[in-house]
Amino acid sequence: MSNLKDKKCVPCEGGVVPFDISEIHKYQKKVDGWDISKDDKENFFLNKRFNFNNFIESQEFINKVGEISEDEGHHPDISFGWGYAEIKITTHAIEGLSENDFILAAKIDQLTNA
Repeated sequence: MSNLKDKKCVPCEGGVVPFDISEIHKYQKKVDGWDISKDDKENFFLNKRFNFNNFIESQEFINKVGEISEDEGHHPDISFGWGYAEIKITTHAIEGLSENDFILAAKIDQLTNA
């Protein structure tokens, strides 16, 4: 597996099997601090909370996440407010996780590791 941050998300229209739990754990080791959770439909997703000093820093981070998401054609669920941002990533078309989710997570991590 090459460095995820150097890869590009591949468009997914479905028809791909989502990662099983062993594949998820293999990829989880390649991203920094992302939790694995299930939604109410038992579909896996990645989630992470980022903390900031104020609202403007949170907003600037979210704007950068939006730019990366558009470039990759892969869009997370985002919530943010004063001093925080929460990102939730899954591949909706397959109702689970794929390599794309981990690629996006790795690219988002670069924003805070720069």
